[in-house]
Amino acid sequence: MKFISWNVNGLRAVMGKGFMDFFDRVDADFVCLQEIKLSEGQLLWEKPGYFAYWNYAEKKGYSGTAIFTKHEPENVFYGIGIPEHDHEGRVITLEYQDYYMVVVYTPNSQNELARLSYRMEWEDAFRGYLVGLSKKKSVIVCGDMNVAHKEIDLKNPKSNKRNAGFTDEERGKMTELLESGFIDTFRYFYPDRTEIYSWWSYRFRAREKNAGWRIDYFLASEDLKEALVSADILTDVMGSDHCPVELVLNV
Repeated sequence: MKFISWNVNGLRAVMGKGFMDFFDRVDADFVCLQEIKLSEGQLLWEKPGYFAYWNYAEKKGYSGTAIFTKHEPENVFYGIGIPEHDHEGRVITLEYQDYYMVVVYTPNSQNELARLSYRMEWEDAFRGYLVGLSKKKSVIVCGDMNVAHKEIDLKNPKSNKRNAGFTDEERGKMTELLESGFIDTFRYFYPDRTEIYSWWSYRFRAREKNAGWRIDYFLASEDLKEALVSADILTDVMGSDHCPVELVLNV
């Protein structure tokens, strides 16, 4: 099965930039979106053959996630069950017989790391949520995790040492998550591949110069290792400051 994850930076905006052409062309089993920036009723979605699930932020025009899938789940869960973390529409979980499919939009630590302390609380809570799921069945989790894990994952690591998304604290939390039983699927296939990123600033012609960050991920629980077929970053797909990432998995 083919899985796609994309931070669209506003779904209504990307709709006018070829989103549905991409959606039809990629023909994925799951398309998972982050930063949809929608409130309920703002977008009419009709796509035969797909089930649609939305988690809107309480704040208008902010955050939010969605999943479109060809496969109707047994159950759907919104958020992680902790009220202080569930106001911003950041997590959707679909439950199937043999696995959970989770989309996440991890909070950004913001300028001057104004939200880093909250981010640390979120990281612990979300990791606990995923570990809890993994005790029941396999887990696939995707999304904009707002961290470049290693120096290989961004163009200019030295100049970004204390910037949001590349602090020691954030990178350490990603290490903790992986060590709790998850695989960074792109690095599983391409442990040494350089200069391939999933996000570029809109400033300074960063995408043109490929001065980017790899902050969008597909993670899979360790028990899915033998099911991994391929992982990719679709850098040629435009429309957002992020590009889609892809996983193919035998489940």
